[in-house]
Amino acid sequence: MRVYPNSALQQLELPKVIDLLTDFCRTAYGKQKSATLRLHTLKAYVEKALHQSHEMKLILQSSGYFPNDFTHTIDRELKLLSIPGALLGGDQFLLLRKLAINAENIFRWFDQERRSGFPYLSQELDEIYYEKQIVLSIDEVLDELGQVKDHASDDLARIRQQLYRRRQELRRVFDKVIAKLSKAGYTADIEESFSTGRRVVAVFAEHKRQIKGILHGESDSRKTAFIEPEETIELNNEVFSLEQDEQREVQKILRQLTATLSVYSSLLLQYYELAGEFDFIAAKAKLAIQMNANLPELVDDVQIDLKKAYHPLLWLYNQQAGKTTHPVNIHLNQQHRILVISGPNAGGKTVTMKTIGLNQLMLQAGLLVPVHPTSRMGLFKQLFIHIGDTQSIEFDLSTYSSHLMHMKHFIELSNGKTLFFIDELGSGSDPHLGGAFAEVIMEELARKKSLGVVTTHYLNLKVMANHTPGIVNGAMLFDEQTLSPLYQLTIGKPGSSYTFSIAERIGMPKRLIDRARNLVDQDHFKLDKLLNRTEQDLQKVVEEKKKLESLVKENERLKKEMQVVMDKERHRQQVEVLKQQNRVTEERIAYLKDMERKLRQVVIDWKKTEDKQAVIKHLKDLLFKKDTAPVVSKAEKKIQQQYQEIHIEELKPGMLVKLKKNYQVGEIKEIRGKKAIVQIGQLPMQLSINDLVAVKKIIQAQQKKVE
Repeated sequence: MRVYPNSALQQLELPKVIDLLTDFCRTAYGKQKSATLRLHTLKAYVEKALHQSHEMKLILQSSGYFPNDFTHTIDRELKLLSIPGALLGGDQFLLLRKLAINAENIFRWFDQERRSGFPYLSQELDEIYYEKQIVLSIDEVLDELGQVKDHASDDLARIRQQLYRRRQELRRVFDKVIAKLSKAGYTADIEESFSTGRRVVAVFAEHKRQIKGILHGESDSRKTAFIEPEETIELNNEVFSLEQDEQREVQKILRQLTATLSVYSSLLLQYYELAGEFDFIAAKAKLAIQMNANLPELVDDVQIDLKKAYHPLLWLYNQQAGKTTHPVNIHLNQQHRILVISGPNAGGKTVTMKTIGLNQLMLQAGLLVPVHPTSRMGLFKQLFIHIGDTQSIEFDLSTYSSHLMHMKHFIELSNGKTLFFIDELGSGSDPHLGGAFAEVIMEELARKKSLGVVTTHYLNLKVMANHTPGIVNGAMLFDEQTLSPLYQLTIGKPGSSYTFSIAERIGMPKRLIDRARNLVDQDHFKLDKLLNRTEQDLQKVVEEKKKLESLVKENERLKKEMQVVMDKERHRQQVEVLKQQNRVTEERIAYLKDMERKLRQVVIDWKKTEDKQAVIKHLKDLLFKKDTAPVVSKAEKKIQQQYQEIHIEELKPGMLVKLKKNYQVGEIKEIRGKKAIVQIGQLPMQLSINDLVAVKKIIQAQQKKVE
């Protein structure tokens, strides 16, 4: 990604973010990669980097552990390993062993389930494999302290066995000499010592000539002499010779081990880079957690659709200070390429601009950004920025001259892949002339289809943004009552500078304010006043919108609660209908059983009696009189006692109706075609008109007759 000027990254404060990232790195590899962080324009690279950071963030937030614990710097060891004839020491081999074990833990962690769950992280293992022979080769030779094992070779085992025996013999002979000299009163306070690896005895200097042996030296005070007794000279020689043999054999074994592992030098280098790469990814994830950063949607076209975007450094500062950080919503695309932000000084215009710029730089550096996950961001080839006073002493340029030089660069090199930021476009010159140039510059940038943000106080630019395709106004909200900025961006309307309002609030003499108003072009003043009033009205609209949204949410909640109540009531009514149907069915079954019993008795009577006519008469009475009695449920009886059906041509609201199915009575509230809204108890229900019968209370009818 090309940036202009060279100080653009510093102005947008990307180095501060990189410093925070570097602090999270534990390895030299990760710190180096963080310090040399590059901006990329290739979507595949940026997408991989973002998704790897996102997956690691999920891991750290869920389990808090990823098996990458190797943090040592072993560049020298890896370089020596690749050189023929090189020799590594035991401690160095232990570092290589830790590196191999670290790689093994990573490979084991990425089982089949995790490879599918974290596909972007697992890509780091695609071009590498784990070789267990590295650890086995080291363990065959070295113990856990990095010392060569006795059985590393037959010669070493033999040498160490001989050395052990000679040392034991030397100890016995030396103890006898010490005892003899101590009895004679020759030994000093230090009974035993070593000189150049040989065992010596400390004696008083005045007795040194009475002892046969080799004088190795005296103390600084000249009161003590160190003598190798004659009896131990030969044994010391043998021990010394065996120690030299041991050292040579150890070096031989270590050299052989170095040669054995040199075959895996490139693989171990891959393990080293793997540990560093995962350390770097983990650092990005930790930074994202600290900044409350997320993974936005990466799109192919150049656009910026930021939702609830924060300036990461400002967010961190406010978090520590216990202050609120106001997010911004920005949408730039081919239809709305340039955003013109206006409003009072110190209202957040420049911070908003830097928020967009810094988030874009972080994204193209492969870092997660503090925006809502539903945000959409594209990639740009160029980023141009002009913020602050750029007066150049070196080239003897004024602020405005320097400003024009930057604008000349913007116009010449900008294209459809350019993102630009201009703070106070046209400032530093006569307002009318500077405003005219600013208007021309913005037109040219829009013609070249560049995307960007411009801050200004010029009214002509605000007016221009309202009628020029591709350019849109934005305003930083300001509380005129308290004279305090709200740090909130609203799109679609220009903002006022609140020049006279601020002057009045702070107590500037009214006569001076009036004089200033008279000096200002009347149309200019009216427009600024209109912007002021429009902005205040817009704030009220926003507040009313928030209230309305709150009411809508409350209505939705109540609607859901009502739905639950209605569902319960419907269920209760369905249960009641089933109960009634069951009761009717049971009554009919009882009636039929009784009828069956009576008919059986008739058959028996027919067989026994001679009076056949009496039996026939009894059967007729049973079949044609009692069977005609209808089976009426208790609920239906109750309704029939209280309500009387009436015959009318058309049902109307206010009428009482009875449900044909379950004999419930309610009042019609509304007619909707072939449906009726019936209030039954506390619950309104929508029912078919065909299922309803008009009724009236019997008591009311009787009262009317009495009257």
